[in-house]
Amino acid sequence: MNKIKTAVTLATVLLALAAQAAQPSPDMSFFVTSAGVGKGADLGGLAGADRHCQQLAAAAGAGKKQWRAYLSTTADGGTAAVNARDRIGKGPWYTFEGRLVARNLDELHALNSINRMTALTEKGDKVNGRVEVPNMHDILTGSKPDGTVATGDKDTTCGNWTKSGEGSAIVGHHDRWGLRDDEPARSWNASHPSRGCSQDNLRASGGAGMFYCFAANTR
Repeated sequence: MNKIKTAVTLATVLLALAAQAAQPSPDMSFFVTSAGVGKGADLGGLAGADRHCQQLAAAAGAGKKQWRAYLSTTADGGTAAVNARDRIGKGPWYTFEGRLVARNLDELHALNSINRMTALTEKGDKVNGRVEVPNMHDILTGSKPDGTVATGDKDTTCGNWTKSGEGSAIVGHHDRWGLRDDEPARSWNASHPSRGCSQDNLRASGGAGMFYCFAANTR
């Protein structure tokens, strides 16, 4: 009987420790979405992407902060372009574990600590990189290395995050690793265009429709 009580007590303690370990750091202000919206790069525009960030953060116990998707949009008719860097506050930003990612916008876009070990989801999980199956290192951004919107003669934001078919979006590599050893391959936010905007298209080039979320109010 004592052995049974001891086993039950130990199991209870382990479950309590596991639950405690699953809680994000109070400082968490950066994460990769644990899942996309489910419609490829059609995120419901910036509003839909922000809502997804907020919902995931709330489910993880960090919903009191104001979460914003790190996504840029191009000018469309009378609507001005939006730069990802202008949406996410001034920093500093920390991971699920409380590790510093960057102290400010300049550091974020110059020498940050985003990599496979630190670019965790809101649940504290690692995201598959290039060496894993399936590869999910393509993170939607629509941005240039400095965090401003990527422009050109082709679509760079999957119709400002409303397309789930034809089109393209600029993605970054959260694991900082690509097919070549050059700056784009190592870029967390501006590696290459996707092969399309559908969920299958994104998977084909190593993605899953996920994106970065930052807390705009970190204090």
